Amino acid sequence: MNTTPGPTKKCRQALFLLAILFSAAQSFAQKSAETKLEKMPVALETDYALSALPPQLRPGAAVYLLDPAKGYYIARKGSNGFITFVMRTAWEWAEFRNDIVTAISYDAEGARVIFPIYEDAAAMRASGKFTALQVRNIVIDRIKKNIYKAPARPGISYMLAPVMRTYPAKPDQHDVMTMEMPHYMFYAPYLTNADIGNIPDGRADGPFLVNPEALFLGKTKAPYGYIIVPAGEKERAKIVADNKGLLKRLADYKPYLK
Repeated sequence: MNTTPGPTKKCRQALFLLAILFSAAQSFAQKSAETKLEKMPVALETDYALSALPPQLRPGAAVYLLDPAKGYYIARKGSNGFITFVMRTAWEWAEFRNDIVTAISYDAEGARVIFPIYEDAAAMRASGKFTALQVRNIVIDRIKKNIYKAPARPGISYMLAPVMRTYPAKPDQHDVMTMEMPHYMFYAPYLTNADIGNIPDGRADGPFLVNPEALFLGKTKAPYGYIIVPAGEKERAKIVADNKGLLKRLADYKPYLK
């Protein structure tokens, strides 16, 4: 019996192999596209980043912008100790999305010990050498080794931008949403909601504590907890009204920011 594949069978085998290779190439291209961020227009990214701060702090704040091919770079030096930037990778969730856009600012202490994590996560993503899960594991490992340290003093992160798009829940939930939620964040390393009297865990009708890293490190071992105080109703309405122009520019740039 002749077992040598005939021309038709060889053709089918070649086509099957080609299909597998094409499918793999498509999958790789899709994954590569998913991990690569689009550069925001510089003026829009700058104005959006600065909107995280109260107006009186904006002139003296340092502004960091994101180069998707390299990571964050300083676009404007500051004089008052505050920094501001647009977060595009929420590393705790271990996925590289293109639609995470959140303006964050830190005082000098946050700039010293918290912002470097965002810098490193952005640089690792930009390099294309790490998966999102590897980035998260590396950050968690560095926290455990005390390479990344907790804030050494009380301090504040302003997140007063008129809109943000990010995860509204813990890292085991992956839905994102666009929100109007200007708020203040005070450093609260190793604390829990029970420590501040917000029970059951994390009611959002008053000050509440958020610490995504606690899911991996344990509730009393995660150094980057924040006590969050939402802006009052009148303050929030004023922030939105004062930023109508910025909101239109953001919505024109990406409809998911409406």
